[in-house]
This record gives sequence, C-alpha cells and structure tokens, in this order.
Amino acid sequence: MLPLIAVVLLMSGCGLHHAAHTPLKRFQYSQVHMGVQARIVLYAPDTVHAERAATAAYARIAELDDILSNYRPASELMRLSAASGGPPVRVSPELFTILSRAQHLASISDGAFDITVGPYAKLWREARRAGHLPDPEQLQETAARVGWQNVRLDSRRRTVQLLAPGMELDPGGIAKGYAGDQALAVLRRHGIRSALIEFGGDIVIGDPPPGESGWLIRVEHATSGNETVRLSNAAISSSGDTVQFIEIDGTRYSHIVDPRTGLGLTDRVAVTIIAPDGLTSDGLSTMVSVLGSKRALPILRRHFPRARAFIRHVEDTAAATESGSSL
Repeated sequence: MLPLIAVVLLMSGCGLHHAAHTPLKRFQYSQVHMGVQARIVLYAPDTVHAERAATAAYARIAELDDILSNYRPASELMRLSAASGGPPVRVSPELFTILSRAQHLASISDGAFDITVGPYAKLWREARRAGHLPDPEQLQETAARVGWQNVRLDSRRRTVQLLAPGMELDPGGIAKGYAGDQALAVLRRHGIRSALIEFGGDIVIGDPPPGESGWLIRVEHATSGNETVRLSNAAISSSGDTVQFIEIDGTRYSHIVDPRTGLGLTDRVAVTIIAPDGLTSDGLSTMVSVLGSKRALPILRRHFPRARAFIRHVEDTAAATESGSSL
C-alpha cells in the first residue's frame, strides 16, 4: 500500500551537543528501498562514524527487502507464496515475525488487516487501470485464494503453511515500519542514538536530537487541523485514501483494498498512528484505515493501549483521536 503522507518532519535539533567533549553533527542520507525513498537522519561525531552506521543500516534494509519483497520473484516471501497449497515451509526469523504480527492483527480485526490480500490487490490494480470494477466471477474466484485463516504458523518449528493453492502474501501494510525498526537497531549498535528513519508515511525515531526534547513532527488531519508533536524512541505511520483514488460509476474507490471485499475502500479516511515501534504503527495504520474510527478505537484501547490514533473521515468536520495513553 502506498501511504498517505500525513507526517512531515520539521527542522529540529540543528545545534551541537558536547557528550564527553565530542560534538555531534547532523548527517542525512537517502536511498531507494522497498519502492520508496528511505531517508536516514542521524547525529554522529564525524563523517566516518556517520557513513559507517548509515551504510550498515541501509544494508540491513536491503536484506529485509530481499526477504519481504512481493515484487522480486526470488524473495523469500515470493518463494513462500509459490509453495502455497503445499506442506509447511521453514522461514527466516524476520519473515516469521512479520507473519505473526499480521496474523494477530487479522484476528483482532476480523480480517480487516490481511496479509494474504495479494490476489485481491493485483486484481484491483488491473481494475483501476481499466477504469471499471472487477467482474463478480473474478472476485469470487480470487476470494478462494485470500484469507488469513488459511495461514498456519508453527512457532516451535518456525514454519508457515499456506493452505490454499495460489495464495500471494502482500506485506505492504507492515513491512516498512519493521524495516525502520531494524535500521534503527543497527544504528544503535554502531553507537548512534539520535536518529530518524523515514519511509514516506512511516517514521521510526530514536533518541532526541542534541539539545532537544524530541523530534518535531507535524501530524496532518488531526482534530484541530495540523498538530505538532515531539517524539523520541517511538514510531509514527500514516495511511489513508485521500490522495490515490479512482471514481467508477459515480463511486469513489481508494487504492487501499478492503481484504473482506476485494474492492478499494469507499470511505475517505486519513489515519496517523503513534506507537512504540514501527512494526506496530505501520500495521495499525493499515488496519484502522480499513476499519474506520468507530470499530478501530475499541480495538486499539484493548490491545494497544500505548498507541495514539488520529483518525479523520474527510467528509466530517471532526476527527476521532487519542486511543490509549501518551508514550
């Protein structure tokens, strides 16, 4: 899923910090990974430390792309999809982590989040290009290859079994947040504590910039318009259908596919989630976009009490916000 850019990084922490008499300087890098610009902003004592850490972080992101990509035929995820209908397959810890979280979100949302949505997503992309809805028979045939209930996970053996032939996994609603978490972990192992990793609508944040209490982020579509928050050691993800859409027979359809129908969403919604980590914020922003505020907020309060949600249905004048406590 291509996320709505509802989070904008503002200038913050441009000064220097003398820790053990060593000033920290701001460095910024950008590379294309997972189909988007992956930006890293970090504070380090010198160029050598900064470039070494950033290079290692990007290498980790590239490694995850090789595992989780749904457009590279040789990726581990694509090989698993190709084995659908067959016996269990042992997978990497990274892929198992993604699938475990995806299955949890699917369970608590009654399938509003469904990583097996791949066949529907492909069908909907074709329908958008053609400018008409999928044929009902196509939808029915595709439905047989979609369904989170057809995924079997064995945590002891770390195996995955896709029960229905022709299943295709699509991690687009959760993988970038996880990649941000992993990149931040690599930076920390290289001694970089103050850092930010951004994948478009998904941002993972470490310690604050030198001399600041947090990274300054503007959340669009909040209750009172644009709201500015300061975050550290957290993640923020945005999603929604206010930008990418198509109108067919007088109905406005989003690029975001509802896994329960196989069609694009028809509710104009903008969602931003703040959570302790990117795996959580990314997955929740996708889930909430499909569910809407009325159904989503009770789920957040029960299962993710540390998350904060900004949800605006665009036709409304107010937004539902603040699920759970502040981070």
